[in-house]
Amino acid sequence: MRVAGIGFRAHARPASLADALARAGAADALAVIADKANHAAFRAFAAGLGLPVIIIPREDLAGIETATHSPRVHAMLGAGSAAEALALAALRPGAWLVSPRVLSEDRSASAAIAAGDSK
Repeated sequence: MRVAGIGFRAHARPASLADALARAGAADALAVIADKANHAAFRAFAAGLGLPVIIIPREDLAGIETATHSPRVHAMLGAGSAAEALALAALRPGAWLVSPRVLSEDRSASAAIAAGDSK
């Protein structure tokens, strides 16, 4: 199973999330932080794809090792990349990163793909 971790800023649009995912690759499900699961752009994006959504509590991301590192994200979440940590958390234990974090063209959304056994 492949899960796309989706990170985004408050002003992101559905097209930004779609662009980030297109750059990262194909997935069987989406993972999003619980704080943003009801964000209008994310809901529209996820509904358009029809993929299952895995909601990850913020506290589950702290300490997850990521391939990329944003000091701003690390200060907020305790992980270097929201997208990478979300993808890995959705499939742990035993998940691995297939595609590290990529950004949408407008830099308002990020996506990363992890693979592993489904829970």
